[in-house]
Amino acid sequence: MMFFPGRTPAVIIAVLLSVSFATQAQHNIPLTLAEAEDLALSEEPGFAALRERAAALGEQAVVASQLPDPTMHIGLANYPINSGGFSTEGMTQAQLGYRQSFPSGKSRESSAEKYESLSLSMHANADARARDVRARVRDAWLEAYYWQQAHEIVTESRPFFSDLATVTRSLYSVGRKTQHDVLRAELELGRLDDRLIEINRRHIQAKAVLSEWLGEEAGRPIANALPEWEHIPALEDLRPNLESHPTMIAADARITASAASVVVAEERKKPGWALDLGYGYREGYLPSGEPRSDFVSVSISIDLPFFSKNRQDRSLAAALRDRSASKYERTELFRRLSSLLDAEYAHWQELNRRVALFESLILELSESQAQAALLAYQSEAGDFADVMRSYIDDLNTRLDHVRLQVERGQSYAVLANLGGLSQ
Repeated sequence: MMFFPGRTPAVIIAVLLSVSFATQAQHNIPLTLAEAEDLALSEEPGFAALRERAAALGEQAVVASQLPDPTMHIGLANYPINSGGFSTEGMTQAQLGYRQSFPSGKSRESSAEKYESLSLSMHANADARARDVRARVRDAWLEAYYWQQAHEIVTESRPFFSDLATVTRSLYSVGRKTQHDVLRAELELGRLDDRLIEINRRHIQAKAVLSEWLGEEAGRPIANALPEWEHIPALEDLRPNLESHPTMIAADARITASAASVVVAEERKKPGWALDLGYGYREGYLPSGEPRSDFVSVSISIDLPFFSKNRQDRSLAAALRDRSASKYERTELFRRLSSLLDAEYAHWQELNRRVALFESLILELSESQAQAALLAYQSEAGDFADVMRSYIDDLNTRLDHVRLQVERGQSYAVLANLGGLSQ
């Protein structure tokens, strides 16, 4: 056992308990949606991976813009193999050469532009990933919120059904109610308990989905306040934002990259060239007694793209088709995003109208109907089945109201993704 100098066991236990309580209190702090988004995006591996790929392509752009590495050769030329040595023959020499190649046309600049565009595309994909993660976290948080609220609503309603069953049994014992009423009350109470079990299962599932993004933080209770997402801009104001959606930016960057590939293929139909510099060292003397002179050589090599039919021409044709495909993909993407925006906007409007109808009429009528049925039953003017049905309908109405609010929030999350809304 470990002891701390100058500390009594009671003090140590108090410190440990305070740390434990602080940890538990931290775990019980309600999780807001804004905090969930920040936690999910802080170290999201998919986003980080795309950023790293973008950085890698940026490095490739620098590489592509550089000249090829020069080559050097060292050799011995014209050495006599039958007899003699390094100085016997006049053409014997030790050679040192340098070669620098120059790619055809402006292929280096176009290759660099291609990789820069691909890097921009990957950065845009990372931004799109961040938007998708935010939307999915919102969806998961809202789903967990619904099942937590459903559990609270049903749990709060259970004492009423339990008391109703108790009262019905008591009245039956004195002959004022029938056995049918007792059985119906106990049946509905059992169904309510079964419903709580199912709600708890769905709540655990929703928390498990949320944990994909938040880890252990998903175990915290969900905050009871929904974000204020009752209003969104008009559809005409959202539609222009599609052009600046990260996936559209990525598509435009891919078109630019494929256009650069076309330029590269065209430039490679031009001849590349190389510069050779050489130095030859010689030993020995001329007949006049003077030392033999060293040699210096310069030459230029030029590519001859005579057989371009199945090489350069095919490469250019492939680049042109790839550029065309990128343009078609952009058109298809824009149409798909526009369709999603239109459909989701109509869905949000419908949900907003339904939430307003519930809050202005249905919730109040449902509660009034349940109370009226109970009063009629208590005054011997109503049927017990009407009471149970009315209160179950009222419970379902309150659950439906929460579900509509959640679905409206989930719809808003989709619109925020597509329309680039700030919250």
